[in-house]
Amino acid sequence: MKALLSTCRLPKGRDVIGGAIFLRALGAVADVFYPPSCSACGAVAGDHRGLCGGCWSRIRFIERPYCDVLGLPFSHDLGSGILSAEAIANPPVFDRLRSVALHEGIARDLVHGLKYRDRTDLARMMAGWMFRAGDGFVEKADAIVPVPLHRFRMMSRKFNQAAELSRHLARLADRPLLPATLLRVKRTSQQVGLGQKAREENVRSAFRIAEGKQSDIFGRRIVLIDDVYTTGATVSAATKVLKKAGAADVTVLTFARALSGPI
Repeated sequence: MKALLSTCRLPKGRDVIGGAIFLRALGAVADVFYPPSCSACGAVAGDHRGLCGGCWSRIRFIERPYCDVLGLPFSHDLGSGILSAEAIANPPVFDRLRSVALHEGIARDLVHGLKYRDRTDLARMMAGWMFRAGDGFVEKADAIVPVPLHRFRMMSRKFNQAAELSRHLARLADRPLLPATLLRVKRTSQQVGLGQKAREENVRSAFRIAEGKQSDIFGRRIVLIDDVYTTGATVSAATKVLKKAGAADVTVLTFARALSGPI
């Protein structure tokens, strides 16, 4: 039934309305045999590629008020344009950071499902939330660039979770996707479990622009995509390469972000 739905196409001309009605009816029949289920826990949900009410309520979405640069949530509204103490004391190399939710609970489960359990079906839903969390900068971008994997990591994992998210984002925003412009040339260790300094050293000189691809970046507004922001070492190293290549503006957009402490 799912395969049948995926191959159906709307007819042309005056039959379009009738075709749309047919597809809706076919979808309703499919839901009887394959009812929508929660992408996190598998319980019955209201829609395909969505969450049940219980899982939805357990995600801590990052919403305004937050720091205009680092996207750190504030406990109360301090007014527009307010920066966090961290952004003032240690300004990042990128221009701004936006994330959907805190990296905990259901949000962390979704990240791990995509990244470690080959749940590429989650990427479309997660990218939709990232598009809304992008604060309008995705639509304004000249191009979308995923944080790349090293070719050996790509061989073992078979896909790049950042590239999967970027692919859906590019389609949603109708923006160019540059999946082969930024390369990871250093085979870095897993960042999990490393401290700030170790992470920075791990990704030092890890990225470069592909030969002949500098024009993809020069003078352009770039949205750099990754699944999680932890200490910022990876996206900072990637941003330095993009800026050196002449990027006019770099927005980092991730699905989740970790917080080191209370705001």
